[in-house]
Amino acid sequence: MSRNIYSEEHEIFRDAFRRYVRNEVVPHMEEWEEKGEVPREAWQGLGDQGFLCPWLEEKYGGSDVGFEYSVIIIEELSRIRADGFQVALHSDIIAPYINAFGSDAQKKRWLPGCATGDTLLAVAMTEPGAGSDLQAMRTKAVKDGDSYVISGQKTFISNGVSCDLVIVACKTDPDAVPAHKGMSLLLVEDGSPGFTKGKKLKKMGLSCADTAELYFEECRVPEENLLGEEGRGFGYLMQELQQERLVCAIQAQVAAETMLDLTIKYCQEREAFGKAIGRFQRNAFKIVEMATEVALGRTFIDDLVADHMEGKNVTRKVSMAKWWVAEMANRVAYDCVQLHGGYGYMEEYPICRWYRDIRACSIYAGTTEIMKTIIAKDLGF
Repeated sequence: MSRNIYSEEHEIFRDAFRRYVRNEVVPHMEEWEEKGEVPREAWQGLGDQGFLCPWLEEKYGGSDVGFEYSVIIIEELSRIRADGFQVALHSDIIAPYINAFGSDAQKKRWLPGCATGDTLLAVAMTEPGAGSDLQAMRTKAVKDGDSYVISGQKTFISNGVSCDLVIVACKTDPDAVPAHKGMSLLLVEDGSPGFTKGKKLKKMGLSCADTAELYFEECRVPEENLLGEEGRGFGYLMQELQQERLVCAIQAQVAAETMLDLTIKYCQEREAFGKAIGRFQRNAFKIVEMATEVALGRTFIDDLVADHMEGKNVTRKVSMAKWWVAEMANRVAYDCVQLHGGYGYMEEYPICRWYRDIRACSIYAGTTEIMKTIIAKDLGF
């Protein structure tokens, strides 16, 4: 399929990154999944090659290129089922917060390490009692002299174990009306007094992504660690969540494409009752249905990426992509496992692992239901 957002230069970059992934990531995936984390040297290897935060200005260690280069990296990692290696989370979801809202001092202090892989990032929003409803969060930060003292708990935090720096969403004014006006973002370094990382959480899929609970027990951070302005944290989150949801939609689209390709090949080779199973009309029709939905998703995603790169307001469109493509990928996963039969339930077959990994895509970064709520409001309901 021709993709108008890419030039020959982009494809040269894609080929180079694909070779790197094939040599430096694929051979280690099974080991990383068994251990439940990606080693630091894998991050630093990406940094050495300029594959982390490529959009950053050169003065901070980036290549100062367009978002389409990040899309290529996201796609190629997703194609090998490496979304658990949270490169997009680090490079294209969290680092942009510091770049967009950080002071010059904060940028100089932390962004170069983000580009080299020496400073790994996490963002802490979700709490045991507050997921989609961010305004219900209970983590608070009280100003004390020239410091903030943070108290609270976060959960389901990706890169929670390995992170060196975490952006913590908290309430600096618990009495603010409406509640979101009292929310701020604070930068907390690993090793800060009162900041502890809980146990690594066991998940259904995305096994090499270290996910943890984080605890803040009168955690004291200097006031210069306030990201942006006090009380504007909710607005910052809403602004940056659009790219996060776009990243998730891109990952889901590539997952659907890859699962379909695997299944077409399987159905061409696997025989039953004397012929390839793909030649049975029911199976052929199911593959056609999946292929059609996958093609529609690809057209929508590429158009959305182009709009995002042009700086257009994509709130409605990205919410549509996030829910529809994620749900489509889950449908594809279900049908592809079914077409594989018993082998689809076996760990040695990639489709089994795809099935468990893709399930999270309709949950994180805003559930399908939240996306529909956003769209409904935008439509005037």
